[in-house]
Parts: sequence; structure tokens; C-alpha cells
Amino acid sequence: MSVKKIYLIRHGQTDFNVRGIVQGSGVDSSLNEAGHRQAARFFAAYRHVPFDKVYTSLLQRTHQSVQGFLDLGLPHEQHAGLNEISWGTREGTRITPEEDEEYHTVLQDWRAGRTASRLQGGESPEEVAARQRPVIELLTARTHEETVLVCMHGRAMRVLLCQLLGYPLSQMDSFEHHNLCLYQLDYTGSLFTVRSFLDVRHLQEVI
Repeated sequence: MSVKKIYLIRHGQTDFNVRGIVQGSGVDSSLNEAGHRQAARFFAAYRHVPFDKVYTSLLQRTHQSVQGFLDLGLPHEQHAGLNEISWGTREGTRITPEEDEEYHTVLQDWRAGRTASRLQGGESPEEVAARQRPVIELLTARTHEETVLVCMHGRAMRVLLCQLLGYPLSQMDSFEHHNLCLYQLDYTGSLFTVRSFLDVRHLQEVI
């Protein structure tokens, strides 16, 4: 089998990102002006890549982030498995580890390996990992798709990278992310390796 190339990006900036408001899977926000600039710069830098397919979550901020590629007529699939983690009742609110005891406690649980923990009404990392696995199976089984672009969300991306690279979910914070950052991975048929980690060179003029 030839090496499969996966370009994994986080969506561009939204006003919720700027304001520190949690989006999660239940807030279908759109890119702001800076986010659209980020998407345009990523497209300009990678439009030459011969993508066989574009994969996104169901949420519009991922679609808008890859719109340039969709406008080229590339095949596109949406998967709920790529949606952001649900933060439950806290979605649409401004919460930080410093300001919110419940949020802080859950993040500490995850780092300690208690990855079944969740905010009220939300998802745990283990539940996110479970819904991602069918998408991973699709990506690995479709050997005819040699180069694919996947656009998703920050926390869900961390969970996915742990699964692809064999890390425990407690280590997911090791995978940093920024709006419209890029991870490039190779898949040999049995093993994923990272070729590019948190690449934002294409955004130099807007970040």
C-alpha cells in the first residue's frame, strides 16, 4: 500500500473564539472576518495539493474553512463523528479553568486519566473517541483516497490525534492547536506518523 497523506486542520477563527465563549458541538457559529482570511491563506498555500476528498464535521465553521477546496469541486463528506466535544449546559458561556470550578475539575480529571468525566449534559473524551472510531475506520479503509483534507475542532482534534498515534486520552493536551493550524500525518497501512506538528506558517500575516 502507498502511504496515505492526511492533512488535519482546525477551523478558522470565530467571534466566540475571540470572546472566550465555549462553542462545542451545540453552537453552530460561523467564521469571523479573520477566520475567513485564515481560510483563504490556507487555501492559497495548499490549493496545489491533489486532495482526493475533503472531510468535515457537520458544523458550518468547518465547511467555511475549506470552502475554497469545495469550490474546486472536490468530493466532500460530513461526519458527526468529527464534531466538537459537547460541553453540555456550558455551551455558549464564557468559562476558563481559572474562573470556573466545574470546568477546572473536569480538565484535571482528564489529565489524571479519568477520561469518562464530563461537564453536566456534555460528552466525555471517551465518548468522543467512540464516535470518532467509525470515521477513522473509513479513512484507513479507503486506500484509493491517497491524500485527504480533514477539518474539525480543537478538543475533538486532540482526541483524534491520541487515537491515531496511540496516546492515552489523558495526554491529549500535548497536542496544541490554533485556529486553522495544520497537522500532517502519514498512514502506512498499520502506523500513523506526524510529518508536521502545529504548522501555522501559512498564517504568518494574520496571526
